[in-house]
Amino acid sequence: MRVEEINTQAWTVYGQRQLACSYMPPVPDRTSWTPWEGVGPGAEILGDITGRRVLDIGSGAGHHAVHLAQAHGARVTGIELSPTQHERAASTHDEVQGVQFAQGDVAAYLAGAEPFDAAYAIGTLAFIDPHRALPALRDGLRPGAPLILSLLHTDLHGRGPSSEVAPREQMILLRDDPPLPTQMWILTPQLWEDLLKKYGFRVQAIDLLHHPDENAPVVQQLIRARRLPDK
Repeated sequence: MRVEEINTQAWTVYGQRQLACSYMPPVPDRTSWTPWEGVGPGAEILGDITGRRVLDIGSGAGHHAVHLAQAHGARVTGIELSPTQHERAASTHDEVQGVQFAQGDVAAYLAGAEPFDAAYAIGTLAFIDPHRALPALRDGLRPGAPLILSLLHTDLHGRGPSSEVAPREQMILLRDDPPLPTQMWILTPQLWEDLLKKYGFRVQAIDLLHHPDENAPVVQQLIRARRLPDK
């Protein structure tokens, strides 16, 4: 089974479990780029997105997209590969103004879409081969558009990022169900910067965001980049 097929299967099962227990995360009051409230910046790092077309990559249950539409006036499209995750978002938020949800592969979707004014991924881009995702995002964004990526840096076992562009197994942990194996590209900040530069982006900042419990090893990296102008 291909790496991304493993991830699609895992997130489809995850969505099935959340649908079965009727769980939907609340729409947040503030954009958070980590699982921990109050850590790091908010939506301001996207710039002024009022009336702008914004892509939510791996939109999951759709709550982040809804927040940006309702609180910041953005026109958000959530693209989600898992059909059950898409079902969660569309069945709950489909009538929210300024939000639409699409189900499918982000690279295939962008190939036929009008370029976006901004894009972001909260913990999701690491499940896609960057050699496939990043050129698709470059072609799917307008020149100068921001791309904000929240990515795992150090996992809960204290394993740090790799300096090789290759996926490794990571588990999706659930409270009452068995963990789900996935394959993730967990890369060093320098390697992400090199890849973004290769595929037509300029990295403006990379911040390491630590778990609020100083005894927890988990670290997220937050990358702020912009799509370079066409040559």
